[in-house]
This record gives sequence, structure tokens and C-alpha cells, in this order.
Amino acid sequence: MKKKLSFAVFGNEFQTRKSTAAQKLFSLLSEKKAEVYVEETFYRFLTEGQRVHVPATGTFSYLDFDVDFVISMGGDGTLLKAASKVGARNVPIIGVNMGRLGYLADITPTEIEKAVDMLYAGEYIAEKHAVIEVTLEGGTLSGCCCALNDIAVLKQDNASMITIHTKLDGENLVTYQADGLIISTPTGSTAYSLSNGGPIIMPQTDVLCLTPVAPHSLNIRPIVVPAQAEVTLDVESRSHNFLVAIDGRSEKLPESVRLHIRKASYEVQIVKRRRHNYVGTLREKMMWGADIRG
Repeated sequence: MKKKLSFAVFGNEFQTRKSTAAQKLFSLLSEKKAEVYVEETFYRFLTEGQRVHVPATGTFSYLDFDVDFVISMGGDGTLLKAASKVGARNVPIIGVNMGRLGYLADITPTEIEKAVDMLYAGEYIAEKHAVIEVTLEGGTLSGCCCALNDIAVLKQDNASMITIHTKLDGENLVTYQADGLIISTPTGSTAYSLSNGGPIIMPQTDVLCLTPVAPHSLNIRPIVVPAQAEVTLDVESRSHNFLVAIDGRSEKLPESVRLHIRKASYEVQIVKRRRHNYVGTLREKMMWGADIRG
């Protein structure tokens, strides 16, 4: 007799096309008599906004209970949101890509049935991905302090560039004069950091990358540092404020706040097919190495 599995489902409520895929998913899980819990906002979007029947065991606002798997229905942003809610609970996350690129969320809507069968058969790999966290001296955050992709300090929209005094394990590293600074994990190296000239880093590499955003000096380049290092940031701004963005969720902080960024004590597990190959994903999703000349 197959084990009865339990699932927590997150979704992006801004794209109506997700309702069809969600309906298919819930139907498949219902057939397998799974316990299915749906994040409240997504549940209301489906049942009230899209009139979709959702045979859920229950709904939740916070994932403060145990399940076997988390399913993220959306793009990579939805998966990052799910990861922040899962936190240190060590629950594997599988991403169904309803967006465009789908780098982290790489299961397509047409593959949902195969993906569910894969989970029940145990024919998957749970990749471990490093997480970074930020702690503050002189301030507090209203949201999650941990990031699967990156933590960035940025100037406000209409402000001049900011000055970022950066220390590595207490030793002065460099003072950036730039629009911002991105501290990324290997997972996040193909996201915001890459768009600012940062390197691609293999997921299981035990490092962090510091990538400046529009630096004022031409001799400032991204630098890769050990994952065990602590990065300390003191920011100066003409507006006396700056933004900290944690996996894209931004908050305004006063320049009197000091930030300490380090590797978190836990990792996030992302479900991949057994045949998954990172270099293959680079070629497929990012056209890595493709010759675009005519």
C-alpha cells in the first residue's frame, strides 16, 4: 500500500491561466487521497475569483505544520516566496512553472501528472541550496530575514548613488560607490547578480558572490568569497535612507543601520528529476554557449 502523502500548495494569484493547471493538480492529488493544504490567498483566488473547486484538506496563512512536500505554482518568484515560508522546516519544494523562464520552477503544466507520479515513486532528487540571512544593528525588518537567491542594498528610486562600506569577517574589503550591492548565493548567481555582470556559480559550490550595481569606479568587479564569511555593510546616502531587498522583497532602512550578512544555519531542498543536469539547464534556459551569429 502506498504511503498517504501530504502537500502544502502555494500559488501566484495574478495569472488566471494558473487555475486550469491548479485544477488538474488538485484532481490528481484527490485521486491519490493526499492531504492537501492551500495557502489562503491562493485558495480564495481559485475558489472565489476563478470558481475552481478545490478539494483541500485545509488552508493556511503560515506553514507552521509538517507536510511531505511543498508545491509552488507560479514562476521563480513564487518558489522564492514559498521557500521563505518553508524556512528551516526542511520540506522539499517542487516548482510548477507558470511563468516564462522557470529556472528554479522547472516543471511545466503539461508535466504535472508525471511530476506527481515521480513524487509518489520516490524517483526524484532533493537538491540542497544554501540560504543567506541578514541581521541588523540599530533597526528591525518587518519581513523575512533570509534569502535563497540574494540580499541587496540599493539606493532609493530618485536618490543619488550610495556609499557602501564593506567588511569581510571584520576586515575592510572595499568601499563601493554604486547604485547598490548584491550578495548572492550560488542559486541566486543566475538572477539579479548575473544581470549586473556577476559570474554563474554552480549550485553546490560553497561560496557567496558580491556584485556591485552600476559602480562608479571601473576597477570594481564582482568578488567571490567563502560562504562561511560574514559580510558587514555600513551605508551612506544623501537621502539618509536606503533599501534592503531580500529575494526581491524590499524595505526602507535608515543609514544608521548596520547589516550583517552570513550563511544561514539551514538549507532549502528543491525537487529535481533524477535526470536533471545543471549544465543542461544553462543551455536550455539561458542559451549557454549558443552561437547566435547568422
